[in-house]
Amino acid sequence: MGYAVVLGEALVDLLETRYDGEPGYRQAIGGGPLNVAVAVARLGGDVEFVGSFGDDALAERIRVFLGAAGVGLAGAVTVPAPTALAVATFAGSEPDFRFYGEPRSYALLTPDDLDVALVEGADVLYCGSIVLLHPPVLAAARRAWAIAGALRVFDPNVRPRLLDGHGALDGLREVVAEFAASAHLVKLSSADAALLYPHQPVEGVAAYLRELGAATVVVTLGADGALVAAGDDVVRIPAPKVRAVDATGAGDSVMGALIAELLAAGEPVDPVGWRERVAFALRVAGLVCESPGGAVAMPARDAVLARFPA
Repeated sequence: MGYAVVLGEALVDLLETRYDGEPGYRQAIGGGPLNVAVAVARLGGDVEFVGSFGDDALAERIRVFLGAAGVGLAGAVTVPAPTALAVATFAGSEPDFRFYGEPRSYALLTPDDLDVALVEGADVLYCGSIVLLHPPVLAAARRAWAIAGALRVFDPNVRPRLLDGHGALDGLREVVAEFAASAHLVKLSSADAALLYPHQPVEGVAAYLRELGAATVVVTLGADGALVAAGDDVVRIPAPKVRAVDATGAGDSVMGALIAELLAAGEPVDPVGWRERVAFALRVAGLVCESPGGAVAMPARDAVLARFPA
């Protein structure tokens, strides 16, 4: 088993809650790629996080948390900026994020900051999420994508509130097409698909991304499971029944589980292998939804097997 490199953002989430009947916020370490990295580590994979951290106490808490979770930080850099915050309110179990902090601490990684040897040696490279809206990090991700000798996985992880008008959305579509064209795996949510390609069914979105060049596409469908497009097959995998209290990080855990399985066994040789792996990833996500809060909810493999015995 080798290791994965996860390139993206780390920040602090403020999650809506109640204290003594009054509204308030609970602090949690987050960021989609950070959640992915933690999920990989908790499921037994070796993983290195590549990104920029602020220079404050919150950033130090992120570093300590990742180190305790078993996530390597050899490719992370510190920048002169306060740690960015994402404030989440909820409609049911689904979070709605608004982002605060300028300059954005997670958006300051540059191509010159990349540890080239670290990226070249990885067995899996993940790029995606909101950092790709920022030119310095997009350039760094492009460089990593170009030099990686690894399986390349991509997740747009769209946050609509960060898109300023149709021009930004068109630009994001171009970035998604660019990375999907040479990806071994693209994972996106049905909400991502609806925003990027309105009026297209998820099956059509998956087919389009595969036409661009993506070898396999997984579209998560919330409580309805996921769609898997691999080989000539397009199938839906049901989600397990769970007692959902907080969906923060559920989609990230799917990606983390798929990366952990790629590290453990390589790329599946047929669509059946992908279906089995996505079914496992949905069980991981189901367990995440039963606990509050993103990265801290990422489960160990034993916990997944105990909650959903074969």
